[in-house]
This record gives sequence, structure tokens and C-alpha cells, in this order.
Amino acid sequence: MVQIYADGLGCSASRGPVYGPLTFEIGDGLTVLRGDPGSGRTSLLLTLGGRMKADTGQLTVNGYELPRKLRAVQKITAVCGFAGIDELEDSVTVGAALREREAWLSPWWGIVHKLNDVDVALRCADVFADEAIPHADTVIWNLNERAKFLLRITLAMMNRPDVLLVDDLEQLTSKESHSTLWRRLANIAARGTAVVVSASSLDTQLWEALDINPSVVELTAARTPQDAEATGQAPIAAQPIKESR
Repeated sequence: MVQIYADGLGCSASRGPVYGPLTFEIGDGLTVLRGDPGSGRTSLLLTLGGRMKADTGQLTVNGYELPRKLRAVQKITAVCGFAGIDELEDSVTVGAALREREAWLSPWWGIVHKLNDVDVALRCADVFADEAIPHADTVIWNLNERAKFLLRITLAMMNRPDVLLVDDLEQLTSKESHSTLWRRLANIAARGTAVVVSASSLDTQLWEALDINPSVVELTAARTPQDAEATGQAPIAAQPIKESR
């Protein structure tokens, strides 16, 4: 079943195109949006999640037409790995971060108690799998990059989204981290959540070694860093929409 359908989708800002126009379909499973730097990958993912508006074309996510059904799409999607959106606060504990997310998702009258190690393990188990789950009182500053990103995925998955949108796995620096994250994302996709990941390159050798076969959507660059340098213009920044509760 097709989860996402885009026809002539495009977005522009005052200084030029951000992405598109693009036409593509994304179904169940794991999908990679591959585009060069400046191609608007991050902005496109935000658009697919109802956090940014396109200004041309048509877009539906799980049958919801955007931007008319913006709030409905925000509820069935989750985002992870976006600078300035889901970044973790280094000074808080793992238990506090999970509790805050749970409180955000709960009814206003709900009471969310402090989480202990058992609570944290229960909430992290599906995403972390065989990776070591941190203790509730572990300060996020002390987590390695792999555990931090897995925690961000855990927080994103707490609202049980139909679609998980993950930006820029290349922010992880080690091959081991890449391997772990691809395995975990493929597992999430296999359990029924459509997972869409942005990347500037394809990890084909790693995917083959992990026995995963994601679908790939190639993007046409809207503006590369070289274009920006040639025109004397800075790359266009995405302006995300505030997520509805």
C-alpha cells in the first residue's frame, strides 16, 4: 500500500527553489531519499511530515491531503535526527527525557511518574534491541553517538507513528553506528512502520552486508553549495511549522 504520493511537489523561498518539482511514491518498508547537499532533503522530509508546506504540486500521506490535513499528518508521522527539532538536551537524564515525551503525548490531566530503570528498559527495548539500554539516571551527555540516536528514535516512536522520517544518518561518524542504525531502522520498517531516511550517498555495500534492500528515491538538487557560491547566495534554510499537540 502506498503511504506517500507526491506529484509535482515543490517548495521555494524568497531566494529561490528549496526542492522540486518532484513526483514519487513511497510505500511500506524502508525508503531512502538520496540527494546532494543543497537538494532540500531535510525540507522535503519536513514537508512529508506536515512540518513544512510545499507551494506547488500535490501531496498525500496515508490518504491525507496536504496542506489541508496538516494536523492529521502530524499525528501519524514522527521525525528524528533533525537539527533544532528533536535534539536532546545533554544535561538531562534518559529517564527525564522519556518522561517529558510521555507527558507531552498524554492527556493534559494525566500524571506521568518518574521513570526507573525497568520503565526505561520497557520503553527502549524495541528500538535498542541487543544494544545496551542506558540507566534511567544516565545523563545524556554521557551517551555515545549511537545510543543518543537510538534514544531519539525511541522518543519519536512513542506516539506509534505510521511513518517515521529520519534525517541525515551521516551525522553519525562511525561505521559501527551506521550499521546499527540501518539494522534498527530496517527492523522498525519490518514491523509495519514506513521509514523514510534522507542521505547524500547510498550505503549499498553496508546494506548488502546487512541483507537489507531499501527503496531509493533520487532527488534533483535545487541548489548545491557550488551553486550558492557561484551566485553569491547562501543556501536556503528550512522554516518548519510548529507541531500541533
